[in-house]
Amino acid sequence: QVQLVESGGGLVQPGGSLRLSCAASGSIFSVNLMGWYHQAPGKQRELVATITRGGSTVYADSVKERFTISRDNAKNTVYLQMNSLKPEDTAIYYCYAATTYRNYWGQGTQVTVSS
Repeated sequence: QVQLVESGGGLVQPGGSLRLSCAASGSIFSVNLMGWYHQAPGKQRELVATITRGGSTVYADSVKERFTISRDNAKNTVYLQMNSLKPEDTAIYYCYAATTYRNYWGQGTQVTVSS
């Protein structure tokens, strides 16, 4: 069992930045992959970025060159640095962790990009 606790969401102007954090606890040894997904109203949850224990990353095309995912294995924490934010980035952002047997999700944190 893995528990994920997110923080860092909020309201930001277009072009601004936010950093999301997700602290994992529980059976951390079983986690193979962590990452972030987001979901806007009326839309499906979509991948934003993922990162392995070794630091290999995957990004959605929409956030490449703007967002950076990182991971501190000692702190069992994954981060999402979000720069050059656009209104279309507005969504609930969910932390994600994958084990061999199932996926785990955080509670979600709201990111709103608006003037």
